[in-house]
Amino acid sequence: MKVLIAPDKFKGSLSSIDVCSALTKGLRKNNSNIDIIACPLADGGDGSLQVINYYFNLKPQELIVNDPLFSPIKSTYYLSQNTAYIEMSLASGLLLLSEEDRNCMFTSSFGTGELIKDALKKGATTVNLFIGGSATNDGGIGIASALGYRFYDASENLLSPIGKNLLLINRIDKSEVVFDFQKVNLKVLSDVNNPLFGKNGAAYIYAAQKGASLIEIEKLDQGLVNLESKLLEHDFPSVAKISGAGAAGGVGGGAVAFLGAQLVSGIENFLEITQLEKLIKDCDLVITGEGKLDLQTQEGKVISGVCNLAKKYNKSIIAVCGDADKDIHDSLGLKKVYTILDKTNSVEKSMENAEKYLTEIGVDILDNL
Repeated sequence: MKVLIAPDKFKGSLSSIDVCSALTKGLRKNNSNIDIIACPLADGGDGSLQVINYYFNLKPQELIVNDPLFSPIKSTYYLSQNTAYIEMSLASGLLLLSEEDRNCMFTSSFGTGELIKDALKKGATTVNLFIGGSATNDGGIGIASALGYRFYDASENLLSPIGKNLLLINRIDKSEVVFDFQKVNLKVLSDVNNPLFGKNGAAYIYAAQKGASLIEIEKLDQGLVNLESKLLEHDFPSVAKISGAGAAGGVGGGAVAFLGAQLVSGIENFLEITQLEKLIKDCDLVITGEGKLDLQTQEGKVISGVCNLAKKYNKSIIAVCGDADKDIHDSLGLKKVYTILDKTNSVEKSMENAEKYLTEIGVDILDNL
């Protein structure tokens, strides 16, 4: 039997690489000859760079950049010939800040722009930007500022590129932009489809988890409305209704407007990189997984992407996750769902000992085939 393991990370617990390792250990415990192919995946969120580096021999580039609150931190991106791989969470990520410091009214994506700038200065002509896990809701003006754009209020004061200042933007100046973005192939990879603003936009859906209050969320949303208005006044393209424009606090839309970026499905990109369709076609059983199996799983996430391919070739699919909503697996065509919380009632223990429980689940899967 040939088994393909193709999971996402278990957020806050294990990388997708670690998930593959734990399940493989369990599957092989009572059958060392089983044919297992490990294919760790990501969806454009935090952890994507680690997965990219699993498949490619990339050269790390380390530099000091500004974190979301403009404090210096050491960050890393990868460069392979003229292609750069940059993860926003490593410069502008929520996990870089303590709980008390998280408020996307005051955070900026500037450090991510510094990573892009460094890559372009070193000759990159293709940039893959993974934008999950951000601490920001600045519409991408932080990234733009690091690359030469300047934003002014009605009194011609230069604005700091943070979320609360989106409402104050009156003029956008690009006279200091030195890069020709028409010659750069910039792909923004994401796992969300939200528009820039509105009830399903960046602020209303994500700003609360980045520390914003209800009143601040309204101001941030109004700020993104103002950003769209000023983009149009300054002959930039409209981005408000683009699917994914609201990703990473509006970085999706900002990258399209300021850098001429393409918005790309994170999981589709990884399915292509890994040639997952061919791997699924040639296997007998597919095991996928992520931290939480819920309604969001169907909206561009890893399990959904894997399941669609598995169903195409009539392959049996098993999902492994930390926890799962009861009624979701039928719509995904899953044969069975194993959860870590079936092993322990403690969420804390399930996260601390995820590797151990996944190894046990690997044993269970083989025993129940």
